[in-house]
Amino acid sequence: MKITVLTLFPEFFDSFRSTSIIARALAKQEIEFETVDYRLFTKDKHNHVDDTPCGGGAGMVLMVQPIADALKSVRTENSYVVLLTPQGTPFKQQMAHTYAGYDHLILICGHYEGFDERIRSLVDAEVSIGDYVLTGGEIGAMAISDAVFRLCTGVIREASHEDDSFENGLLEYPQYTRPIDYEGQQVPEVLLSGHHANIRKWRLKESLRKTYLRRPELLKDRVFTKEEKVLFDEILAEIDKK
Repeated sequence: MKITVLTLFPEFFDSFRSTSIIARALAKQEIEFETVDYRLFTKDKHNHVDDTPCGGGAGMVLMVQPIADALKSVRTENSYVVLLTPQGTPFKQQMAHTYAGYDHLILICGHYEGFDERIRSLVDAEVSIGDYVLTGGEIGAMAISDAVFRLCTGVIREASHEDDSFENGLLEYPQYTRPIDYEGQQVPEVLLSGHHANIRKWRLKESLRKTYLRRPELLKDRVFTKEEKVLFDEILAEIDKK
């Protein structure tokens, strides 16, 4: 699986590709990652990639030509192109799974005041990482690349992400490690019992509890299993007692 990022600041990604899990996966050639500086494709004699907005207004707007030509240089029939923009569809875990199934993902990072509207016609999707505005799309591209790469075969063990938050529509259950007692705070006894069925049930219940307390909207349209319904009723009864 390959990700290409079109950006004005390729150096922004130096630490991303040289650190921890991503660095190891790249070294083992389990994934591919490249950056393309679309300033190199400008035909402007002053090397500009932006211009003042038509109709007036503050800031500078990215021009179509440099981005279009940079995209043409890397796009293939197997490429899926995503524009990073606050106006895009919010990025979700299921989208990360979908993107991880592509052969080639291209991410376009905007900058300055915005980009020429005609750039939208060049892409397959527009994606946002949140309801806020950054100085550029690089942080968003890095976040999406990380979320996608960790789902690719060989990058991390599948068991390491299959219980992650959002994988099954719930937040992840609480995790503990040694020491068993830290300043009076104890690891729950069930996790020390060695009883796998009870541990699984506890984790499911605590995932439901955490989701209900922190992200209740995730449960709005959930079709509960019989076990989940029993556990959720227990949670509500426990909360009512407090």
